[in-house]
Amino acid sequence: MKNDFKILTDTFRKSKSDDLYFTFFKGSLLVKRTKGALSIPVFDEVRKLKVKYENEFFLGELAHQACFCIEASSEINLLRDFELIPLYEIGKSIGEELFLVAGRASQILNWNNTHKFCGKCGSKTENKKDEIAKVCPNCNHVMYPVICPAIIVAVTKGDKILLAHNGGFRNNMYSLIAGFVEAGEDLKSTVKREVFEEVGIKIKNIRYYKSAPWSFPNSLMIGFFAEYESGKIKVDGKEILKADWFTKDTFPNLPQNFSLARKIIDEFIDRNVSQRVL
Repeated sequence: MKNDFKILTDTFRKSKSDDLYFTFFKGSLLVKRTKGALSIPVFDEVRKLKVKYENEFFLGELAHQACFCIEASSEINLLRDFELIPLYEIGKSIGEELFLVAGRASQILNWNNTHKFCGKCGSKTENKKDEIAKVCPNCNHVMYPVICPAIIVAVTKGDKILLAHNGGFRNNMYSLIAGFVEAGEDLKSTVKREVFEEVGIKIKNIRYYKSAPWSFPNSLMIGFFAEYESGKIKVDGKEILKADWFTKDTFPNLPQNFSLARKIIDEFIDRNVSQRVL
């Protein structure tokens, strides 16, 4: 993927008629469908829909085109060719780069909704004028968008990879072990703890792979590879209901292509194919 999106901190940017407007309503993204293809509406199109909103945030530039996000405060009168689609369902339809920008928009709007009042004194907050932040006019407490770090790990055993079914997954989907970093915990310790808590095995040779934002609602996923060391799979029965070792020829239903989980699984496949060729 060619990454043309640039996060900019120019909060004074004024919108223009052809700027992209990532418009949300109750967790769904407003899109335009033209000949079956989905696109993000521009400011002029959103204005014609008479969308009502309170705050507008500048996200950055995508291929030199400014991107803004807003959240509709009431139902949108959807004209022909426009529709609202839940963010998670739209990733495969708008392309990875637009999905990442939409994810940034979703995170900022979620933060805006959950920081209307100061966590220190309870006063109503205001938008900071020089950056994306909230400031309390009473005690001057500053609040930035919240990002929660979480690990996700591919545990391998030879040509097999550990995949697990979370009780919250739809369509009997299996994915990798993942979990949030605890306060005072380093990343490798989190990887070891989460694997042991969820499936009861010990791992070794933990190696960082890559990271990616995950906007459901505000995570930064940090991906790893690790090798099986000892123990038998024993799921916790609460979060993880089923888990097993799989080869690429026996894979169950997997996460969508735009997710970091799927990218790590695909990397596992590529590595095994390369080893066989060598």
